[in-house]
Amino acid sequence: MDVPGSLSTALRRGTLEFCVLALLEEGERYGVELVRRLGAERTLTTSEGTLYPLLARLRRAGWVETSWRESPAGPPRRYYELTPSGRSALRHFRDEWTSFRDTVDRIVGTRAA
Repeated sequence: MDVPGSLSTALRRGTLEFCVLALLEEGERYGVELVRRLGAERTLTTSEGTLYPLLARLRRAGWVETSWRESPAGPPRRYYELTPSGRSALRHFRDEWTSFRDTVDRIVGTRAA
C-alpha cells in the first residue's frame, strides 16, 4: 500500500474544492488561471480534467456563478465567481478545518497540547 501517495490524494480530494473557493474569494478567475495557481502549490497540483468537473459541481451547488468574456487572444473564457452561498460555505469550512486540524495535530503530536 502506497500510504504517502494515497494519503495526499485523499487529503487533496477532501479539500480542493475549498481551496478553489478561497482562490475565488480573491476575485473572479477563469479555469486555466485556477489550474496554474493551484499548480504553483506542489501539493495542490491538479489538471483541467479534475478542475472543470469540480467547478461544475460548485456551480450546481450554487457556490460559484459563471460568465463568458472575450479573451484578448483566443476564444472567449468562462470566468468563475464566488456567490454569497459559496462565501458562507467557505466560512463554515474554515471553522471546521481549524478545529479538525488542531485536533489532528494534537493527537499525532505535531503540535503542543
